[in-house]
Amino acid sequence: MELTAYLNKNIDYLFRRALSAAMRNPRESTFLLRQAHRQARAAAKRRRSEQTGQAVPAFLIASVASACNLRCAGCYARADGACNTEEACLLPAARWAELFEEAAAMGISFILLAGGEPLTRVDVLEAAARVPSAVFPVLTNGTLFDAAVLRLFDRHRNLVPVCSIEGGQTETDARRGAGVYHLLEQTWRAFRARGILFGVSVTVTAENHLRVTEAAFLGGLRAKGCGVVLFVEYVPADANASLHPPDDAQRAAYSARLLTLQTVYPDLILIAFPGDEAKTGGCLAAGRGFFHISASGGAEPCPFAPVSDVDLHTGSLADALRSPLFCALRENGMLAMAHDGGCALFGKKAELESLAGTE
Repeated sequence: MELTAYLNKNIDYLFRRALSAAMRNPRESTFLLRQAHRQARAAAKRRRSEQTGQAVPAFLIASVASACNLRCAGCYARADGACNTEEACLLPAARWAELFEEAAAMGISFILLAGGEPLTRVDVLEAAARVPSAVFPVLTNGTLFDAAVLRLFDRHRNLVPVCSIEGGQTETDARRGAGVYHLLEQTWRAFRARGILFGVSVTVTAENHLRVTEAAFLGGLRAKGCGVVLFVEYVPADANASLHPPDDAQRAAYSARLLTLQTVYPDLILIAFPGDEAKTGGCLAAGRGFFHISASGGAEPCPFAPVSDVDLHTGSLADALRSPLFCALRENGMLAMAHDGGCALFGKKAELESLAGTE
């Protein structure tokens, strides 16, 4: 099956599962039903674009903030300098609003808001809320949800909070700081009281892959009201990192467990990233399935490959998809190369800069 059809089929499946899980929540199910129709139109746009020779990805990752209130051990964003962007270089909320509108018009279905900590840019969240045809998973540490921000998420169901954890309280507090998991549980109770669909993003390592794919672990999250679990393979920030990405055998084992767990918990949406690259012909970065916009406006292949040859302060998303860097990556086979860990491009900055002409 060709890539666009494969991704469209999986997005349709995702919405059908979400709708089934939300049937006891009238407000959420109404939103999801309306959104499923919007996503069908977006999929049709992507098919038409592919027929004209310019494929449009289904996903966009937007690092809308460089500031963060936590200092998590081994944070890749701090390691590559993304959390040190000068405020004057950041994309303003008005420009983010234009990019979100452009993305939705092109047929991009999901715009993942990341950081830094995206809740430090409430102005950008408000801009996203005004684009109802796209879904905005907000990848957050979950500690900054005050009453005003909760109201924003309650009113605009296209903003979907996804809170980052490492496992249970012990693992999460060890990496993110003492007391963080307790704050997360308070936030989850607030979501549940308002009927807000929320998820968690679990960092999967060689050390925790068994723990985070236990039925009891997922059952505990489900009992707290969680509806989506995103499993993201750990990418080491430096050679001295204390954690390690899963090896091939561990990856195959936990992927098989997730398939079983999806039948055990049919009302939980389980998503693995980067997913099965064998089925997609390699990594989905550089516009094959997604690309990344940095807080300073650089169009990058992915968050772990901070190299750009298009500045989105002035350039368009169409410019980014046609950029020499993205085109070279889609054509030269680098995205399909065997690699360790969850990112095909991590650690290849020199090669990427050569392709972008920025070395």
